[in-house]
Amino acid sequence: MTGATPFGPLDFQLVLLRRMADHQPGLAEDARRRLGVSVSDQREANRRWQAMVRTRARGAVARYRSVLGEPESVVRRRIGGLECDALQWPMPLWPGLRFEVLAAPNGAVWNEWLVRAPGTAGPELRTAEDLRPWSCTVDEVARAFAPARPMEGDAPTRWRLAITLPDGTPCVAHFTYGLLQDTTR
Repeated sequence: MTGATPFGPLDFQLVLLRRMADHQPGLAEDARRRLGVSVSDQREANRRWQAMVRTRARGAVARYRSVLGEPESVVRRRIGGLECDALQWPMPLWPGLRFEVLAAPNGAVWNEWLVRAPGTAGPELRTAEDLRPWSCTVDEVARAFAPARPMEGDAPTRWRLAITLPDGTPCVAHFTYGLLQDTTR
C-alpha cells in the first residue's frame, strides 16, 4: 500500500469501509481485519483515492476502470427519459453485491453504489428486525417498504429513505454507498 503500489480493488474496498465506519465502526473494523490491512494502510488508501478524485486527470468512469479493472458487466439502462450505462464490478467483501456506477453517455457519473448481484437473492424484508446493517441495499428496502420516500443524505455517498414499518411505525433507513447502515425511528 505504498505510493508506488498501484491502487486496486483492495484499496477501493478500504475506501468504502472508511465511510461505512461512520455508522458501523465494528463491522468496518472486522472487515478491515478480514482483509489483513492495518489502520494506517486504510488511511493511506483513502488519501490516495481522494487525491485521484481531486486531480480529475481522467474522467470518473476511467478512474473506476483503472482501479477496478474492466467491469463484470455493462448494461444500457433507461431511467425515465434518460439513458445511461450501468457498469458493475464484484466486491470480494460483499460477494452477493456489485459496485455499480451509472454513467451518462458523456462519461459523467450519476450514481455509484452497491447493488444486489444479478441472480442473487436478497434477504426477505418484512419487519424492523429484518433491517440489519449491511444486509440489504437501497433498492431492496424501497421495494419491501413501499412507498418509500427518498430523503437527502448528509454526504455524497449517503442516502436515506423514509419508510413505514408494517406496524405503522415511521422509520428512516440510512445507507452508505447503497448498503444499509442503520435505521432510526
